[in-house]
Amino acid sequence: MQQSLAIFGVTGSIGDNTLDLVDSHSERFRVSVLTAHDNIAKLAALAEKYRPELVVVSNAAMADAARDALSGFSGDIAFGEAGLAAAADYPVDIAVMAIVGFAALAPTLALIEAGRHIALANKECLVVAGDVMMQRAHQCGALLLPVDSEHNAIFQLLDGRDAEQLDRVVLTASGGPFLDFEAAALVDVSPEMAKKHPNWDMGAKISVDSATMMNKGLELIEAHHLFGLSPERLDVLVHPQSIVHGLAYFADGSVLAHKANADMRIPLSYCLAYPERLPQNPAPLDLVQAGRLDFLPPDRVRFRCLALAEAAMRAGGLMPTILNGANEVAVEAFLGGHIGFTEIADCVEMAMEAASHDEEAGLTGDFRAVLTQITACDSRTREKTGQIIAGKQRK
Repeated sequence: MQQSLAIFGVTGSIGDNTLDLVDSHSERFRVSVLTAHDNIAKLAALAEKYRPELVVVSNAAMADAARDALSGFSGDIAFGEAGLAAAADYPVDIAVMAIVGFAALAPTLALIEAGRHIALANKECLVVAGDVMMQRAHQCGALLLPVDSEHNAIFQLLDGRDAEQLDRVVLTASGGPFLDFEAAALVDVSPEMAKKHPNWDMGAKISVDSATMMNKGLELIEAHHLFGLSPERLDVLVHPQSIVHGLAYFADGSVLAHKANADMRIPLSYCLAYPERLPQNPAPLDLVQAGRLDFLPPDRVRFRCLALAEAAMRAGGLMPTILNGANEVAVEAFLGGHIGFTEIADCVEMAMEAASHDEEAGLTGDFRAVLTQITACDSRTREKTGQIIAGKQRK
């Protein structure tokens, strides 16, 4: 029996890998919903190939162009936030959430409220609203599975094991393209340099986050919520080969490691078929050919974004929301050529330092009240970070 899929953010690399799995297992999966932000040409081509019942263009300003490109499409077309809400409400068996950034929060929460099976490839949702999401997932019976290779690795290592016996969890980081750069050389890093990840094929924003190591900091906050671990029981090791994706340390001294080639189809297939393992043909891991595996402590001085994320995780409350919002704005400014690479961390740190006492105090109230606080804090943070960036440009 086929399972129906909704793929949010289908035009990115996660969408590509998901559809590759669909093509390999067409007897098992069918595509019912596709969403994209503004890559209309690719969305139209995918709509023609997979013939979903609903397509959504989240950038409402692209509505006329989308109608033209999808003129031969016989299904429903929706736009903007209302369109994403309709996609989240559409009855499917599995939803793949690959929208980047804070924009994924509302549709992800709607999927959780509907009790869906969710393959979550978005970091920012758990960073800003992890407590709410995990609580509601439990209450609503939603199955929330992490697509990120590191969290998927830890999920597999812990699945079926007694969490009381777990001592700590370590996520691995490739170190990005600037692992061996001196601090002075980082000042001259260009957007094109930052987008060239050594091991993974990813979008621009997440590639920059990997280069600053903010990506790993966000992943620590995710792991804090996903696995219910205190910040003291979470750590990072730099592992340039990206073969070992996570390590679980147990009370008896045992350490379990998850190993696989750098191929996003592996964690995606685990999420789509859970609790089964989906037969596929990725390149097999050959440890002899892989050769030496290196592990190094992260340099939190050169890569300050990691230290800032850890500080936000320890602070809790709205501080992760401030961290995330400031980082999104700063990365966009860097990609646009408005600030330098090392100024990303400067902007995030200044936004965190500018947090009011109320924001530091944390979240209060019921589910809806918390979401209102998160959304308002995100808006304030983006405005404040924009002011910080403008001030840097005037100097």
